[in-house]
Amino acid sequence: MAVSVDTWLTSRFEFTASELTGALGDSVTVLPIAVALGALTPAPLALVLALFGVFQIVWGLRYGLPVSVEPMKALAGLAIAGTLAYGEFLAAGLLAGVVLLAVGATGTLGHLQRYVGRPVVRGVQFAVALLLASAGLDLAAADLRMAGLGAVVAVAVVAAGYRRAAALAVLGAGTGWTLYAGGLPAATVPAVGVFPVGVPALTVGALEGTVAQLAMTVGNAAVATSLLLDDLFDAEVSPDELATSMGSMNLLAVPLGGLPMCHGSGGLAGKYAFGARTGGANVILGLLYLGAALVAGVWMGFPMAVLGVLLGVVALQLTRVAFETDRPFVVGAIGLLALLTNVGVAFVAGLAYWLAEGWLADRWVFLAGARGD
Repeated sequence: MAVSVDTWLTSRFEFTASELTGALGDSVTVLPIAVALGALTPAPLALVLALFGVFQIVWGLRYGLPVSVEPMKALAGLAIAGTLAYGEFLAAGLLAGVVLLAVGATGTLGHLQRYVGRPVVRGVQFAVALLLASAGLDLAAADLRMAGLGAVVAVAVVAAGYRRAAALAVLGAGTGWTLYAGGLPAATVPAVGVFPVGVPALTVGALEGTVAQLAMTVGNAAVATSLLLDDLFDAEVSPDELATSMGSMNLLAVPLGGLPMCHGSGGLAGKYAFGARTGGANVILGLLYLGAALVAGVWMGFPMAVLGVLLGVVALQLTRVAFETDRPFVVGAIGLLALLTNVGVAFVAGLAYWLAEGWLADRWVFLAGARGD
């Protein structure tokens, strides 16, 4: 029995150099967005990092796999761009949590996923990328010299063949400058409370943000992550099980000052690419986040122009993923419509187009069959 337990543990949890580098693969997405939210919104960065750490460990222990825990990018992007007020951001995170918990518990996620085509999801991603790029340009324009230095770092990392690490490199450069200018702050344990810096505000904007986020989460976090876990680890984790995890995580984290979070397929792929194979990567990364939470004040002096470059790099990465589709026109149209109106309107318009196209295609097949073509 002892041997079998030991084998089970070592197959699910390893603490090696490859698990450490794999853990960092998830931070490529998490840290740039978390720092941007901490700098541009009332989000309490220390609590944000601490809760990322807690849930990295929780889901690593739960699944025994390097499951990703990353921000809900649509909501984060809208908040960073100023499209969602912080109270609306909180409300949207809670609403998304309720919906995900409900569809996961009732096993209805598969039914919803059929109605939202992948090009529509990619269009929402592109819309978020455009909003982030616009916000980044405004920040970078305030200090072109600092922005130029940040851009040089990003270009150098990409030229060296480490495109995925470009955002993290810019974050590291900005953090280094902040430490040089102000030194390392004293370690402080973040104070825990219920809605510590703001209360949810249920508005039309919050509802639109929720719908846009759920469009991304259903396809990219639940369904795509389930498929990727099967492909990479031969693990059977259903989309509904992941939806239940994400729903419960948001309903617990958001009231305590955390961000709306999901199990992104991109973060899982990043962990795997950097060497993670077990839940040990989550435990390692969770402890690193908890340590970072103690000195989160270092990022409060982050240079805004470099932050603008950071948002631009994240926007480019989102854009590249968004256009991995055979319907670039649909993706581009949804993104541009969101820039002209808002993400909620663009999503509804894209969904209507997609459903109409599907209905017309089915109708054509029916008529062709009736004619005997």
